[in-house]
Amino acid sequence: MRTLFLTLLLIWLLGYSLKVFATPQTATPTPKASKTTANKNTTSDPGEQKFKENCARCHNAPDSLSPREVKAVMQHMRVRAMLSAEDEQLILKYLAP
Repeated sequence: MRTLFLTLLLIWLLGYSLKVFATPQTATPTPKASKTTANKNTTSDPGEQKFKENCARCHNAPDSLSPREVKAVMQHMRVRAMLSAEDEQLILKYLAP
C-alpha cells in the first residue's frame, strides 16, 4: 500500500512539474529574465546564469511557485539535466529567494 502511495505521489509530482515547466517559450521576457544588465549574456546573479545555461533551453522561469514546489521540481530535474549540487543550489536561490 505504501509503495502504491509513493508511486502515485511521484507520478503526480512529475505531471505537475511537466505542466508547470512545459509552457511554450514566448518572445517576451518573463519577469525573472528581466534582471539582466545591458549585455544579455552577462548577469549579476549566478543562479540566473545557471538557469539560462541549463533550464532555459526548454523552460521559462516560473512566475508563481512556492519554495517547496521549486525544491521538489529541482530534485527531479537535477537528475535529468545532470546538474551539480552547487548548480542546483544556485538555481534554487534564483527561483525561490
